[in-house]
Order: sequence, then C-alpha cells, then structure tokens
Amino acid sequence: MSGLQLPQSCERSLPCCADVGSLSSTKAPQVIGVRVQLEMQTLWQQFDQLGTEMIVTKAGRRMFPTFQVRISGMDPSAEYVLLMDFIPVDDKRYRYAFHSSSWLVAGRADVAAPSRMHFHPDSPARGAQWMKQTVSFDTLKLTNNLLDDNGHMILNSMHRYQPRFHVVYADPAPNSDLNAYRNFCSFSFPETRFMAVTAYQNHRITQLKIASNPFAKGFRTTDSQAWVGNASPLAMCCPPEGRPETLTSKPGEQKISKTSARQDGPAPPLVEQCELFHHGKDTAGATMERRDGNSLLSAPPSFLRLPSYWDCAGSS
Repeated sequence: MSGLQLPQSCERSLPCCADVGSLSSTKAPQVIGVRVQLEMQTLWQQFDQLGTEMIVTKAGRRMFPTFQVRISGMDPSAEYVLLMDFIPVDDKRYRYAFHSSSWLVAGRADVAAPSRMHFHPDSPARGAQWMKQTVSFDTLKLTNNLLDDNGHMILNSMHRYQPRFHVVYADPAPNSDLNAYRNFCSFSFPETRFMAVTAYQNHRITQLKIASNPFAKGFRTTDSQAWVGNASPLAMCCPPEGRPETLTSKPGEQKISKTSARQDGPAPPLVEQCELFHHGKDTAGATMERRDGNSLLSAPPSFLRLPSYWDCAGSS
C-alpha cells in the first residue's frame, strides 16, 4: 500500500519565516544537538514491510513493538520532558482486501479523534538520566474510545498513524512559555507508522507478532518456520486465568465461534479475548494504569505549549 512517505529527517519553518537556517539558529542550545536512535529498528522494518497493524480497544491496548529510543546530545544537567503523540498519515479511511492481501482506500477519514500527548512517566528528568539507558514508552496504550478518561491515545480504527517523539527542555527562566518554540525538537521514524485496527487483518502480522513477542511464547509452534506463510487458525487459547490450553472438541465443551470476531477482520477471536500482545499481565485492563497524574496526561502543562510547526531533525 502506498501512503504518505515521511522522511526520517525533516525540518519545517515557521509561517513567514525567512529560511531553515534562521529556524535552527533560534533553537535553545539544550536541544539543538539532541539526536535520537530508534531501538529495534530491524523489527520495526520487518513489520513495516508487511504493513504494521496496532490493535485499539475500548480499555486500551499496548503497542508491539514498543516504541523505544536512545538519546544523545542532551545537556546532562538540564531537565527535559519526553512525550509522544500520533498524527494521521493522510485523510483517508481504509479497508483490507483479503483476495489481494492489501489495504484499499475506503473513503475519506472519519472526524479526527481528540488530540492527546503521552508524557513519559519519568518526566521531567536530567539529560544525564535520559541518556544513560534506553527510553521506553511501554505504558502507552491505544484506544478507540472517544470518551476515554484514562489518558490513553485515542485513534480511529482503519486509519493510518505516524508516532512522533518530542524532547522538550524544561526552561526554568520566567515567562519561558513565550519562547516555547525554542525549547523543543521532534523526531519521527517512517518505519513506525501503522494502521489502527480492532482485529488483525493481515495474518502475516499476527504471525510476526507471535514469533517476535516474548509474551506470546504459548502461541508458538515447535517449529518457528511453520508460521511463515501459514494462515491456519491458532491451536491455543487463553482461559481467564491466563494459562494457555490446547483447544479440544470434546462434547459439551464450549467452542469459539467465528462469528464472535468482528466483521472487519479475520483475526482469531481468541487472540483478541486474551489480549495476547500485551507486554505483561494486565488482566484488569485500564485499572492497572497509574492514577496519580504522573503517568499519563491528556494535555501538556502550559509551559510546554508546542507551536503548530514541528522541527524533526531526527535520525534513524
């Protein structure tokens, strides 16, 4: 499927701004040298070649692969806030054509979901802390619930999205919000874009997630190559307590009906029921989220107001 090609390194100027060079010179020295490296880039590229899909649910679902980065070039003594948001790749809605195993345009995009930003729970922290280890957004969850009050990222199903990563210098100077455009830099990686779905459409995406997700080992066959090109239904299910059991056909036992799956995808309903691709045990759904206000926020504080343009001096 052809979509909007987003470069790994892009830089847009302010409206009525003279040129790109003048924009770079206005950035604060604490952010002008920041560089970001995407972790698990090879795995992201494997998914991107197939057309990455991410599940969205009412309760919220974590991403796999997880968005993880390594950062360099920060001022070790300065404090930074790290956050993410998701922007539509285009203004289209899609449907999956099973006969051709491809995504087709189904019409114009639905009304945009409320815009939110996900703050890394360790924010703010000094540059030395951010740079000494991998930064992981493993608490981030995706939802299609427009009324969500848990701080999850609200996305429309069957729409394509590009994750963006932002580094914001927490400037302690008075009235720093007046020059907020100087204190941030943004990064996007084309291989991380994805289609939001309520059930996996492409069976190869399901297979790759099972093969690469360490929490999906109960769904793997003894032969890792057996997943390649195999569209057969999964032979395992997750009971409520989370232990994988082999499906049986004994009389009187409840069978999983194909009609329980949503009509917009052929994904095995048992995958959806036990939320196979969570990064850890989260059987309580949204109740596992931190509610102290530090983990997930629906809007940035006033001193982190970001302007309408984005400086994406990213690296792959």
